[in-house]
Amino acid sequence: MRRLAVANLVAQIGIMVTGVTVRVTGSGLGCPEFPQCFPGSMVPVSHADVAPLHQWVEFGNRLLTFVLVAIAGMVLLAALGTRPRRRRLTVLAAVMPVGIVVQALIGGFTVLTDLAWGGVSLHLMASAVLVWLSVALVGAAREGAGRARPLVPGSVRGLVAVSSGVLAALLVAGTLVTAAGPHAGDAATPRLGLGVEATAQLHTELLFGYLGLLVGIGFALRAVAAPAVLERRFRVLLAVVLAQGLLGSVQYVLGVPEVLVVLHVLGAGLVTAAAAALWFGTVERGAVTDPAPAAAPAVPAH
Repeated sequence: MRRLAVANLVAQIGIMVTGVTVRVTGSGLGCPEFPQCFPGSMVPVSHADVAPLHQWVEFGNRLLTFVLVAIAGMVLLAALGTRPRRRRLTVLAAVMPVGIVVQALIGGFTVLTDLAWGGVSLHLMASAVLVWLSVALVGAAREGAGRARPLVPGSVRGLVAVSSGVLAALLVAGTLVTAAGPHAGDAATPRLGLGVEATAQLHTELLFGYLGLLVGIGFALRAVAAPAVLERRFRVLLAVVLAQGLLGSVQYVLGVPEVLVVLHVLGAGLVTAAAAALWFGTVERGAVTDPAPAAAPAVPAH
């Protein structure tokens, strides 16, 4: 169960990377139809107006969805087969295949609207939500079914919750920078009229606000003598956010080269996962309780 949950998390971050690869290679309309690739065909076909590379990059991203569904299906079966069954684990496992289907439908809507920036932004945010829930699933696979017990005071949990809300705003602002930038997924796709400079400024201001909250969380964790595991999760989150901020600055100065855009989206997935790990680490539900072994049959005396 734990291995499948981790595989699901890796796959959810992975499809964020392949999705942005579709965009930066201009392959967003490599398959201009949905659910078919071309009218009458589920797979790429020779077409004078669409380069084969663009077709196969987009089609490859669609195929990865089936990999995610397969992993999510195995996760759900493993959760249903866990004894004793844990409600939270089962619910989170059931959310995964449903979320993937919803994400695929959002992707189809995005294609049918010729990569309108709103659909692209929603597509990325849906992935971030699935990454967050995937981290919760990994945690649920490792913990028992007891009632959540806070490991830090409510004020500290509140601070972490506020930082999570700011992170959500930061991710949304990042999608707006993308919507205004040059990598639309197709050369003919209109861009957001706010411009890169204005959206990037908003993104940067939210980043500094988020970093300020992280500094406050760091001091708060020290003040309440938080468990060592929570301290480690905080340090991982801080390191990933700083690396992501540095990467974003370099990306902006260099004119958003394609490779750095892909790495930046990967970083967004890692930041989301690390922030989720910090949030879910503020409580514990006890260890997994294994079912009692069956009693050995009595051996008659001779």
